[in-house]
Amino acid sequence: MKIFKHILFLFVLFFGITVTAQKKDSTKTGEKTQVSIKSGYWEKKPEFPNAVIYTRDNSGQVYIVHEGVEMWCDQAYVYTKDNFVKAYGDVKIAQGDSISMRSKYGEYNGNTQFAFASGNVVFNDPQTTLKTDTLYFDRIKQQAFYRSGGTVRDSASTLTSRVGRYFAESKKYQFLSNVVINNPEYTINSEQLDFYSESGIAYMYGKSTIVSETSTVYCERGYYNTRSDIGHFVKNSRIDYENRILYGDSIYFDRNRNFASATNNIRVIDTLNQSFIRGHYSEVFRDKDSLFITKRAVAITIRDNDSIYIHADTLRVTGKPDNRILRGYYRARMFKKGLPGEEPTSGKCDSIYVNEKTGITKLLQNPVLWAGENQMTGDTIHLLRNLKTNQMDTLKVFNNAFLVQKDSIGYNQVKGERLIGLFTNNELDTINIEKNTQVIFFSRNEKKELVGINSTQSSSIQMYIENQEIRGIRFLNKVTGKLYPPSQFPENARILPGFKWRGEERLLEVQDLFKDKPAPILPKIQGIPLPKDEGAFFDEDPENELIIPEASKLSPKHFKNKPENLSPKISEEEEEVFPLIEKGNNKKFEVDNKPPNFH
Repeated sequence: MKIFKHILFLFVLFFGITVTAQKKDSTKTGEKTQVSIKSGYWEKKPEFPNAVIYTRDNSGQVYIVHEGVEMWCDQAYVYTKDNFVKAYGDVKIAQGDSISMRSKYGEYNGNTQFAFASGNVVFNDPQTTLKTDTLYFDRIKQQAFYRSGGTVRDSASTLTSRVGRYFAESKKYQFLSNVVINNPEYTINSEQLDFYSESGIAYMYGKSTIVSETSTVYCERGYYNTRSDIGHFVKNSRIDYENRILYGDSIYFDRNRNFASATNNIRVIDTLNQSFIRGHYSEVFRDKDSLFITKRAVAITIRDNDSIYIHADTLRVTGKPDNRILRGYYRARMFKKGLPGEEPTSGKCDSIYVNEKTGITKLLQNPVLWAGENQMTGDTIHLLRNLKTNQMDTLKVFNNAFLVQKDSIGYNQVKGERLIGLFTNNELDTINIEKNTQVIFFSRNEKKELVGINSTQSSSIQMYIENQEIRGIRFLNKVTGKLYPPSQFPENARILPGFKWRGEERLLEVQDLFKDKPAPILPKIQGIPLPKDEGAFFDEDPENELIIPEASKLSPKHFKNKPENLSPKISEEEEEVFPLIEKGNNKKFEVDNKPPNFH
């Protein structure tokens, strides 16, 4: 008998034994593969009549296998009847080369292929490491789950959350509560987040922020690649820089280049200069302190309780906040509404230049400016602002200066080489026209009755304006001219050479900034869809009693799904479609471990 026991012990020690038994499943019948103990010193103890106890020996730890899973530990209690193992001391459970789990304590049910680990749990896939206190692993579903707080580390970041779930097939973590990603360069906070360990891509749902020293991103749906630092954000998206805020229906963000682009319903707010720009496509280069915006681009600046609007096909803003320069290219327009009782000031040109530091605005190439009823044209027009009062100060028209004011029977006209106008309380009240000046002026008395037509040439002229009307003219170094009775002044002489009336182009309200311009065609691109509803981790079946081995530390309460642990938390009301930015890329993409194809 002693010889037989000795031979049996050696057989177990060097070749392992296979414990076999049969177990009926609660939902279907059939044989279950039994856990197989390959090495370890075994013994029976009276206090554990239903268990065979295996302890590590000189050859190494207890080694157990079952249908593709391997298990090592210092000591194992094997319940053959239940096909169940309890493992203690440096426990490791591995599934091929893809998944491994270490802990101080572990359980494995061969009938359900369900594993549980507790005590300094470390869960690894090829790219990440998860640390938590307790972890459930369902081999049938190929899912792991924790709800007591966990930390996931990969090569770039550290993710923490109270509740988390891992999907082995897609290499996806789903975090359902209080999600934080810490990176040396930024911190992400999100209500709900899906993270793909192979690509490092995080999909954010609900109120989410990405905070760094240079910017803060906010969105309620978006994706961010934690390895390439490229993101795409939709639904209430915005980026806050030090003194500039970018809003858009959809925003593309490249941290490495300090670059962002946005599409549809864009606003860029300059918090320092009390101005903002809007349009439907924009790019921001933070390192260069520059941005450009197109598709009904308009810049709005608030000055002295009034707003100045500048529009062009493309607007570009460069420079530090105290030296911002705005450039508008192609079919540029400006409009200043004025305070109650004031006539609007407006202008048109091919391109426009505004320097915040010097207070100068330049209208370039075929410009026209209307100050009330006065139309002014020339080769170039400059408007200068008083930097202390922020009010209009001086107007300058260079080369071929021409001022026209419509009269009931004709046009008051003044032309010369250069025009200089002076403003008081934002109203033009004095105009000086220099070099080779010519005047045609319909002179009227106080009753607005016509008394004659003044046709004069002079070296320079000074005009006085009140309530947008010419009230007086002073000629310096008068050459020729006189006041003609209307009947003695021929019709064909009442127009000066170079005259052009452009009154039909005048902007009378803000909407005229876009007059005769077609509405832009906005991209309609599928945005980021809602997270996939993966269902509950635990299968609760009220009609069938949950079978848990008596020896397990778990009880039915541990297999209950809590409401806050279910997925997804985002409501079905948020199933709307959001346009995807990126230069007209109309490709639709699904939520998976690959980012959209940005070009």
